[in-house]
Amino acid sequence: MQRKRLKLSTSIILIVCLVVLSSLLMTDALISNTVNDSITETVEEKAIVVSRTVAKSREVKTGLIHPEESDIIQNYTKEIQAVTEVSFIVVMDMNGIRKSHPNPELIGESFVGGDERVVLEGEEHVSISKGTLGKSLRAFTPIYDNGDQIGAVAVGIPLEKVNNALEQGHQDIMKGTVFGLLVGIFGAYMLSRYIKKILHGLEPSAIAKLLEERNTMLQSVHEGIVAVDHESKITLVNKTAKNIFNKAGLPKDPIGMKIHEYMPSTRLDKVLEEGKPEVDEEQNINGVLILVNRVPLVVNDQVVGAISTFRDKTEVNQLAEQLTGVKTYAESLRAQSHEFMNRLHVILGMIRMGYYNELTEFIHKIVEHGKHEIGEITANIKDPALAGFMMGKLSLAREENVKLFIVNKTIIPEPKHLDVTHGLITIIGNLIDNSIEALSSSKQKIIEVHLKYLNDQLMLEVLDTGPGLSENSQEKVFERGFSTKGKNRGYGLYLVKQSVEKLGGKIDIQSNGKDKTQFLVEIPYEGKEDAHD
Repeated sequence: MQRKRLKLSTSIILIVCLVVLSSLLMTDALISNTVNDSITETVEEKAIVVSRTVAKSREVKTGLIHPEESDIIQNYTKEIQAVTEVSFIVVMDMNGIRKSHPNPELIGESFVGGDERVVLEGEEHVSISKGTLGKSLRAFTPIYDNGDQIGAVAVGIPLEKVNNALEQGHQDIMKGTVFGLLVGIFGAYMLSRYIKKILHGLEPSAIAKLLEERNTMLQSVHEGIVAVDHESKITLVNKTAKNIFNKAGLPKDPIGMKIHEYMPSTRLDKVLEEGKPEVDEEQNINGVLILVNRVPLVVNDQVVGAISTFRDKTEVNQLAEQLTGVKTYAESLRAQSHEFMNRLHVILGMIRMGYYNELTEFIHKIVEHGKHEIGEITANIKDPALAGFMMGKLSLAREENVKLFIVNKTIIPEPKHLDVTHGLITIIGNLIDNSIEALSSSKQKIIEVHLKYLNDQLMLEVLDTGPGLSENSQEKVFERGFSTKGKNRGYGLYLVKQSVEKLGGKIDIQSNGKDKTQFLVEIPYEGKEDAHD
């Protein structure tokens, strides 16, 4: 069972809190040690300063030298103690006998603690010891007069007071630590919200899944995809694009390269600069023709990159030709079916009205006409698909009140390759459809299709009595999207030329610009009969 993952916000808060807490605890430990040392040092310095001050006092020295005047020591130390707020100031002679004390009853008795011996030997020092006033920090300073030690001073500060100062410092540090932790938690929460907003509320696991799905989709699509950033550097190339680039002889790994350096013929950097898309554009990559769509990537009204999707134009042409051929063939069959239904309606009407003699004559004409038409076509065109297609076109022409004549100057054998049949259906179908449309406003509506097979070459001629084409139109008629019939047209003759070139043939157009247009097509055509010879 997969363990449930924490939310991004929870993870960020926990991690930030852990980092902040660890940092604050470490800081607390270091600062606490520093503060403890600082407070202790301050207390020691205060005690030493007071003891040194007392040791330099003339009153203290006088009282030690002249025992009968020792009372002035008690009075002096009492004033100093009140001003400095120390616990006690004890002046002793060289025998350790107190000359001053906060408790006057203890004056004249020996100093308690045992740590006074060092100072009586002439060394200043600080110690912690327990005396009559409890445990305290003591500073000892020897008293000299004319170079001879005559006594010592002990200044004490209770450890309880020192500990209170240390505890107060530690509490201040802890307050800062808690405040810092709260700020860290709030900062982590705001950071998690900001990150979630940037990620559109998605969790890392969801982002990882989307990335995997994106990569899978990009690599599985049949179109080539190339993306660039705002600096025209290539950031994405899918598998299909790499195959096309490899076919064109370009380097295998273009990631990170400038798009115009990798592929000079591109216009993707232009799209990036202008921010305008380009649709269904042709591009030549070292002889490989591709059909390209280029679109800028816009985020917050700023162009942050561009993406190009493309396919090998050869594949697009093949697909278009196949679809066009199927459509043309289907239209021919529909016309035949429609013509047949019309004749059935005529027959049904004659039967109901009892015109049996006229019915017999009508059926006889249909049979004779069909026998002649079908026999003529099937006898000369040996490819069943092409023959059926031509009969369909005859029916379509009759529906449009156009006289269509199929003239076979020689027998047309069945082609050795099926692709030739598909190509011919596209070529002949679009040429006839183009002529039918051209005759829509003509009084005389005649189309002639001449077929001739000789020396592995098939000659095709389509002639109509339409209004003709001007010289300017003749030059552009095979261009994609060009049409004299309005917008969203101009693909039929374009596909005708593509199919002719694919079969290795050539096409020409002749027109007087008035009442005649003639298309001449010649393609290599290897028949099955020739293959057996």
